Amino acid sequence: MQVHLSALGCRLNEAELQNWATSFQKVGYSLAATPEVADLIVLNTCAVTSEAARKSRQTVRRFHRSNPEARMVVTGCYASLEPQKLEQIMGVDLVVDNSDKDVLVDKVKEVLDIPVMPEFATEPGESALFARNRERAFIKIQDGCRYRCTYCIVTVARGEEKSRTIDDLIDEINKLHAEGIQEIVLAGVHVGGYGSDIDSSLYQLVENVLERTEMPRIRFASVEPWDLGENFFELFANPRLMAHMHLPIQSGADSVLRRMSRRCRTEDFAELVNQARTQVAGFNVTTDVIVGFPGETDEEFEQTMQYIEQVGFGHIHIFTYSDREGTKAARLPNKISKEVKKERSRRLHELAARLKAQELEAQLGQNVPILWESSNQTNEDGSYRYHGYTPNYHKVAVDVPADKSPERLILSTQLLSVDEEQGCLIGEITDEIPAATVDASASIKITQL
Repeated sequence: MQVHLSALGCRLNEAELQNWATSFQKVGYSLAATPEVADLIVLNTCAVTSEAARKSRQTVRRFHRSNPEARMVVTGCYASLEPQKLEQIMGVDLVVDNSDKDVLVDKVKEVLDIPVMPEFATEPGESALFARNRERAFIKIQDGCRYRCTYCIVTVARGEEKSRTIDDLIDEINKLHAEGIQEIVLAGVHVGGYGSDIDSSLYQLVENVLERTEMPRIRFASVEPWDLGENFFELFANPRLMAHMHLPIQSGADSVLRRMSRRCRTEDFAELVNQARTQVAGFNVTTDVIVGFPGETDEEFEQTMQYIEQVGFGHIHIFTYSDREGTKAARLPNKISKEVKKERSRRLHELAARLKAQELEAQLGQNVPILWESSNQTNEDGSYRYHGYTPNYHKVAVDVPADKSPERLILSTQLLSVDEEQGCLIGEITDEIPAATVDASASIKITQL
């Protein structure tokens, strides 16, 4: 039996696919690279926006058209919020709520009654890794969120907070490292809330990861800024903790943050960023900003523009607000017109591009360790272009002869110039690059919205 695993949206969805891939392999499934050849399709949906929900429905229909004989299981946030709609779409055999994700494989075996080989008959092969970054694994450390930002539907879809034990996570990380993984990303709905239900904390988890594993590179998915204690950045004295965090601010106007029910104010956020940059050399902060939130005045938007420029960010994810049924924000008055939202988004994108360019320029001349990813880009001269990320998460490109490959290796690289068109750095690997080898492709599909 072959299973095709696919996800829309967030890093947590990616981490869940990783876990399911391992579980499906243990009970005898092999992984299918495409839905067309699969006996079973599992789609992990997203509902963070109305567009994400629409794309989830669209993907279900597309998968069914591509392989009408396959059984299809749909889970994720959209499946949890609107299961009845999904059940009515042709081709859907089973809808699994987020609360049952941990037993998804068992449910598939029980409800769909698809025959599989017993566990003892399977070989303990390498864990399935994501095709777009086989050297990196996303580790789901917790689920759910106890906060209720007014624009967020995900906390409604994911439910209460539930943390995995430190011992369980350490075992997973050590297993992945033994299989060649060089970098992990600690992911969750509310990463900073890790341990709230098991008398632990994110700080304690990171301490244990540093002490009890040899994973070379450790990163975080998005972390709410109010979750970081005063001594958190002391952890970064260990160079295995990468000097980058994604800390969402959402608005540079405190009045808007109050309407969003955000627990962080602009002054506190700026102080936190300053603390990180003071304690950790080259620390890169990236963020999220929502434009056009209900009631956002011209003055509030200008405050956001000034604040973003004052703080400075290596990258900004810009979201244009749209109502999401089931959230408090959808019921707020004074909606912003599409034209105004579009213009504000344009201006903020221009500012974000300028700030990113400044950050890239500041990296030039450094020699830094880069974890190189697989290449699918051939140059006219027959060489291959590889991409990787600096420890502080700036994208770097290098051109390597066809008979050499830096893939899945951490190699010292000189940062030479900025490719303004691609928005990345151009480097030159200064370590010896080994000969290229043939590697099997992975069989998990991730789509970023």
